[in-house]
Amino acid sequence: MKSHGYAAHDPKSALVPFDFERREPGPKDVVVEIDFCGICHSDIHQVRDEWGGSIYPMVPGHEIVGHVTAVGAEVTKFKVGDLAGVGVMVDSCRVCENCLAEAQPYCVKGMVPTYNGKTYEGEMVFGGYSNNIVCDEKYTFTISDKLDLAAVAPLLCAGITTYSPLKHWKVGPGMKVGVVGLGGLGHMALKFAHSFGAYVVLFTTSAGKAEDAKKLGADEVVVTKDPQAMKAHARSLDFIIDCVSAPHDMNAYLSLLRLNGTLCLVGLPEVPLEIAAFSMVADRRSLSGSMIGGMAETQEMLDYCAEHNIVSDIELTSVQKLPEAYERVVKGDVKYRFVIDLKSLGQ
Repeated sequence: MKSHGYAAHDPKSALVPFDFERREPGPKDVVVEIDFCGICHSDIHQVRDEWGGSIYPMVPGHEIVGHVTAVGAEVTKFKVGDLAGVGVMVDSCRVCENCLAEAQPYCVKGMVPTYNGKTYEGEMVFGGYSNNIVCDEKYTFTISDKLDLAAVAPLLCAGITTYSPLKHWKVGPGMKVGVVGLGGLGHMALKFAHSFGAYVVLFTTSAGKAEDAKKLGADEVVVTKDPQAMKAHARSLDFIIDCVSAPHDMNAYLSLLRLNGTLCLVGLPEVPLEIAAFSMVADRRSLSGSMIGGMAETQEMLDYCAEHNIVSDIELTSVQKLPEAYERVVKGDVKYRFVIDLKSLGQ
């Protein structure tokens, strides 16, 4: 099937127009004409090979929403014209213990990512900076028409990346929760933690983000450059979700956890983080990490967002402005997620 989009051909060059072919749709496949695709910081890391192992040519994008233009003969979940979404993965082995437990991102064989990877048959996969995508209906999500479609797109990564750990650690009323960093991930963590009924504290290096943070659901805002402000929260938090993808002092945040508290990493710094042993053994603290959620949990999150009117705060951009958007993401100069309008492909 003919497709076109924007691709990176090496770590240093700008993304450029790219024509390619997707597989012919099978009996269980859905064809989605892409309307919007979010720009995730991980797109930039992978395009620039900052994590290593990048495969070129690469069509990034794993926050995909659009409408269904064709369905296979055995598809039951979609019909032509329906809204649909595709997230960070497009397949998994389906038979390992993790897949059977609806934890497909942790597939023992390894999930098939939406881009920068290969299918189990060795075919390249290309992402959402493009006009269409073919995906098995099991890995395609139904989207409510109650919400702004462009603002839904980042829920497929930034949304589920924060929703999943907050649900796993049972964040809710009576808990004091910290969110580290107010960006694409952090602003969604604030919205969800607040919606779940927790008392939420945002930790940021920027005093200028305090007003926005409170609008998004923070009960308190702590500027981390102020030692006294940090000390005031020592040994008081039940759970911290760390959304920062740059190097930072983990021990400063671990010291804020109370007995049996957990700090969960969802940001992905490109360098190893230093952890002092005493930061962990004090108060029997736990350091953890989390990826996206499984297929069922992601659909649950999308349905929850439709019910509670939760979407990402976005800025629309075009494929022609990708270099500018990438630089602004790296600088943290967006409130709070760029989304590409794929109509710009035809311009």
